[in-house]
This record gives sequence, C-alpha cells and structure tokens, in this order.
Amino acid sequence: MHSTIFDNPVLQPALRWVSRKFLKMNKWQLDFSAIQGIDKCVLIGAPHTSNWDLPYALMLAFSQELPIYWMGKVQIFRFPFRHLMMWLGGIPIDRSKSLNVVSQAAAQFDHADQLYLVIAPEGTRSQVDEWKTGFYHIAHQAGVPVLTAYLDLRARKAGIYCSYTTSGDIDKDLEEIKALYGDLLLRHKGNQ
Repeated sequence: MHSTIFDNPVLQPALRWVSRKFLKMNKWQLDFSAIQGIDKCVLIGAPHTSNWDLPYALMLAFSQELPIYWMGKVQIFRFPFRHLMMWLGGIPIDRSKSLNVVSQAAAQFDHADQLYLVIAPEGTRSQVDEWKTGFYHIAHQAGVPVLTAYLDLRARKAGIYCSYTTSGDIDKDLEEIKALYGDLLLRHKGNQ
C-alpha cells in the first residue's frame, strides 16, 4: 500500500490530539471496542449520506489510532486533488472498468501486518436499494472479518457494532449485517 498521512510521525500525534479534542468538545459518543485485537479487516461505513463522511471518518480514525485506507470513486482523485486524496489513505476505484479490484484488494491483506480497509457499501451518497457487494467478497476472499462501522452525524454517535465473519452465504450474511444498522439506514433514506 502507498504511504499516507497515518505514516507521518510528526503529524500523527497532533492530528490525534485535535481529533480527540474536537470530538469531546462536541459531545460525540464513541464505541470502537469491537476493533480491539483486530489488525486486519474490512470496515464498512453506513449510511454514506454526506460529503462530511470522509472528514469525520478520518477524524475518528485519528482519534482511535486506526491507520485506515479507504476506497473511493476515481472521479474524486482527479487533478488537483489526486495526491491529497492518496495521502489521506484513498484508493481510487474505476467502476467503469473490470480491473479485478476484489482480488487485488484481498491480496493486500497477505502483505500487511495491519490493514483497515474502509468501504461504503452503498457506493454513493445517493439513495440506493441494494448495497454493492465488493466489500463482502474482499473480506471473504482475504479471510478477514467485516467490521460494521456507523457514523450518525445528527446524533453525534460513531463506532463499530461488531466484527462479522463471512460464511460464504452472501444473502444471509448481508441480511444480518444490514440488520445491525437497524433504523439508522431507514432514518437516512432520502436525506442525501
């Protein structure tokens, strides 16, 4: 994987301090206990409803000392933002091409001692009826758990519901994973 802001020993402590201070001052409730002891996983973040999701996800990652990588559509990596987005942990995904992204992403877990890969299963901020399943296939192929992260901007709550091990029965697993989010997904439908 490429070098990111999380690899910078000078900025890391300052960004961690600023993030923790901001979240505390704004009375955010955080629960990231489900990630304890896990060094490799696919973190799914839902619902994805705002342009603020990325800045908050980065702030939460700094506050929890989680050096994340995240997948985003190739359009946000265009000049002049490409270098910045990559430095922030971004991995551009071109959905118009068949590039075997699942296998390439899954293979990265073999070469890493620690890897937290963040993916928005909705694939867009727009309302969708079905999640994209790439996150599931990456986790299953790599043999790593899916961690079900949430970010509720209105309630100022964020965390991870649980660690979920895929069974290979994608329909059953997706139904169980979506159920963890309860009414959070329903409350945000149409609020994009």
